[in-house]
Amino acid sequence: MTAAQPRLNSTPAAESGYGQLFAILQRRYLWVLAAGAASVAIAFAYTLRQEPTYISGMQFLVEPNYQGKKGESEAFADAKVEVDFATQISLMQSSNLLKKAMALLQTEYPDLDPNDPGSVNGFRNGLTIGQVASKKVETKIFSITYTSNDPIKTQKVLKAVQKVYQDYNLQQQQDRLSRGLSFVDKQLPQAQSNVKEAEAAMEQFRQDQALIEPSAEAAAKTDMLNKLLSAQQETLVQIRELQTRYSDLQQKVNLSPQQAVSAARLNQSGRYQAVLNEIQKTELAIEQQRVRFKDNTLNMQPLLDQRQRQVKQLQLEASRLLGGGASASGEGLLSTGQLGGLDQTLITRFVEAQSDLRTAQARYLSLLNNEQQVRKDLERFPQLLARYERLKPDIESNRETLKQLLKAQQDLGLELARGGFAWQVVEEAQIGAKTGPDLQKNLMLGLVVGILLGGVAAVSREAIDDSVHSSDELKQQTSVPLLGAIPELSLGALAGKPALRLPGQSQTLLPPIAQLTKWKPFRESLDLLYQNLQLLNATAELHSIVITSTLAGEGKSTLAVGLAISAARLHQRVLLIDADLRRPNLHKLLNLPNEQGLSTLLVSQSPIPQQIEIQDANLRGNISVLTAGPTPADPAKLLSSQRMKEILATFEQTYDLVIVDAPPALGMVDAVLTASCCSGVLLVGRINQVTRPKLTQSIEMLNQLNLIGVVANGVSSPTVRETYYSNQD
Repeated sequence: MTAAQPRLNSTPAAESGYGQLFAILQRRYLWVLAAGAASVAIAFAYTLRQEPTYISGMQFLVEPNYQGKKGESEAFADAKVEVDFATQISLMQSSNLLKKAMALLQTEYPDLDPNDPGSVNGFRNGLTIGQVASKKVETKIFSITYTSNDPIKTQKVLKAVQKVYQDYNLQQQQDRLSRGLSFVDKQLPQAQSNVKEAEAAMEQFRQDQALIEPSAEAAAKTDMLNKLLSAQQETLVQIRELQTRYSDLQQKVNLSPQQAVSAARLNQSGRYQAVLNEIQKTELAIEQQRVRFKDNTLNMQPLLDQRQRQVKQLQLEASRLLGGGASASGEGLLSTGQLGGLDQTLITRFVEAQSDLRTAQARYLSLLNNEQQVRKDLERFPQLLARYERLKPDIESNRETLKQLLKAQQDLGLELARGGFAWQVVEEAQIGAKTGPDLQKNLMLGLVVGILLGGVAAVSREAIDDSVHSSDELKQQTSVPLLGAIPELSLGALAGKPALRLPGQSQTLLPPIAQLTKWKPFRESLDLLYQNLQLLNATAELHSIVITSTLAGEGKSTLAVGLAISAARLHQRVLLIDADLRRPNLHKLLNLPNEQGLSTLLVSQSPIPQQIEIQDANLRGNISVLTAGPTPADPAKLLSSQRMKEILATFEQTYDLVIVDAPPALGMVDAVLTASCCSGVLLVGRINQVTRPKLTQSIEMLNQLNLIGVVANGVSSPTVRETYYSNQD
């Protein structure tokens, strides 16, 4: 009664993702609601204490003081010329211009003192300047807004700022454009001279070296060298393979190359083979005569002389075929010329391998010579390339500089010819509109912050909670299969349901087991669990199963009854045993007497009965029940006795399935002792009750026995089967 030992997961795999986060928030929703409500209350109180704020805005069509674009003109204009919008915005927010606007407003608003740095900073903080974008494309229109607690003040401030910006723009344009054009004019002669010198140096280099593009030719030579090196590596690999093949074939034929060629010629000669055939016939006749005569008799001498003449004829034929290379004796020619088909094939391959090896070696030497030549050609290119790379950037840089200078000269000249241009007001400043406080916005922001804080608190609480919250978490604690998931008891689903009778029982079961076994999701989940056990039974005989749990109150007794009913409904003869001798519960669930039971059977000296008589006369059918009996003084001693093993072995022969309701695995040894006598152990874990450390501890106790799987009890996730039954009922 052994089974494969489970492999424990010391740390459950981290299950990341939105699904896990949603499950945590669903379990800890009160934390999220509390944090959200508190944050909304704080946001509401904060909003009521805020002063109202007003904002007014206007829009400027802002042309830079110099109309150049980034690139050609910017690099050569006067360093003081502002040519980009970011710089323009910074200039418009400068203290110099802001002080001028504050001076215009100081009479009406004394708090705007241009000589007070704090007042200037406060004025700058209230003023916002940004570039207007249309369809993610920045325009030349600037949006200028001012925020204050006075709606009239916001409008008047923008009017003053408008006047300061327009005056400043008209004053600066002419001077800046003139300085930029003067700078460009000074740079042009030197740029033209630099271009001519660089082009002349490049032309002289190409004439001296007879090269147009040395980098391209060097690249071609380098590519050729790489190909030669690659071909050398391939040839070396081929040579090694041929050498291995040559040595292997030489060992198999056991001949030198010259001997192999000679053997091939002799075996291909028809005349030579005919003489060999005649010798074989003569040798056959000699062997036949030797049975009756000795070699020195007259009957044997003619045959021996005939063989000698044939051997000499064979030597003459070999000399004719091989020329001066026929040095073997007549007897040696007999073995050399009589080669089988496999030997001839090996000799042919041997000769071909020798030829291929010589060809590959010759090709490798040719590649080495070509490599040396290419390397010699490449030796002169580094210096040429260095000179060429120094000359080429000079030409490109000088040409680009000249091009930019000419473009900048043209742009600056056109702007000077146009005269000045004023910044246009696209939208006038209006009386400020109220912007705050925004109660709805603050409440929404408070709600979002509260939900986030509540989520963080829920996740933090979840991190220190070691309870198993789902069947997936339960499965992650061990590698043994999750054989079943029992749904959480739904009181609404059980309301008004008639009680279920056990097969053959006239009395109804007392609540809650009666109603629970009537609940179809519960029954179907137990049927599925039993079918999974049947699949395991196909590979390992499971005649008896111990059902235990990590802690008390996880539903192991109820599951044992339900599993017995499922097996009985499928025409199995089932024996249900209550092995919890300390706190028996099975007789209470089934409303059965407990005066006699397992404890009395263990201490009895009478023979073990083949069947258990049902204690209630009205309980008949495929289910037999053996209650725990009176509580003994030493339950562990009884459960570990030889009598216990004999009892279970006897019942396994009589019943199709023996289900043993054992005590919890932790805190006592009873479950381990009972499991050692049965075919398999089924561990029940109640969701949201069993903890990961205790579950791991109980699995470690059972992993040396015969743990076949785990069952998740109290799974709260809805299933399709429940929806189906709710519609059906």
